Amino acid sequence: MIRNLKFIKAFLPIWVMVALLSACTKSGDAVDVKDLNRQFIEAWNSKDSEKITSFLADDVHFLQGNTHFTGKAEVSQKWVRETLPTLSDLKTYAVTSAVDVQTAYEAGTYSVDVLPDSPQEPGGVGKGNFILLWKKAADNSWKLSYAQLEGLPVVAKR
Repeated sequence: MIRNLKFIKAFLPIWVMVALLSACTKSGDAVDVKDLNRQFIEAWNSKDSEKITSFLADDVHFLQGNTHFTGKAEVSQKWVRETLPTLSDLKTYAVTSAVDVQTAYEAGTYSVDVLPDSPQEPGGVGKGNFILLWKKAADNSWKLSYAQLEGLPVVAKR
């Protein structure tokens, strides 16, 4: 028993050092991806295209089916500004997510109300799968780097 106690005392500083280093890893620098997505969705539902665009990385990619937009200017114009007026009440339901100090993603399903082209036409509901990938920028802000939506056919509201 005394021999075990000497062994424990001899390695106690190493164990303490390992515990301290483990507690001081960079996980505290990781971002809350749910909060990033919440802010993005709130901006989308508020139809705030400027705020949405501020979340986009300069080299952002947007994919949906055969559509692929690249770069902040193209994604801002063709996805955000052209699509924003046609949708409302975007909701996401996360299935999986992961975060480290440089990247964060969340993936799952979404639903959104699709607004009619005219008051005489019915609105619809769009549903599908999504992935939003965020990357830490050089200025330590988090920017949306990749967005992919795979939608099912829109179903008319009755």
